[in-house]
Amino acid sequence: MSYVAEQILESLRDARVRKGFSQRELSARSGVPQSHISKIESGSVDLRISSLIALARVLDLELFVAPRKSVPAIQSIIRNSQNVNHNGLDDDGEQVSPAYRLDGDDDD
Repeated sequence: MSYVAEQILESLRDARVRKGFSQRELSARSGVPQSHISKIESGSVDLRISSLIALARVLDLELFVAPRKSVPAIQSIIRNSQNVNHNGLDDDGEQVSPAYRLDGDDDD
């Protein structure tokens, strides 16, 4: 199995656990049989796109295709956004400054 496929399976499993869903509950919500979810998570079956889309929707995950050269920037944005809560504070309670502003106020 490729590294990318392993990452996808890990993301699905982690999202299911974070949501507190059993495989059986995810199956009921997504329409993907529980036995197939088990095989997907164990990596013993190739993941069909239709199953991936159904599982991702239930798990509040978004699928997208991006140019390979953009992947490091996208990963950085995702990593940084995961460390900021809805109040604009990081894990240490410090205010996080936005990377850019759209209000037109320049400090120079």
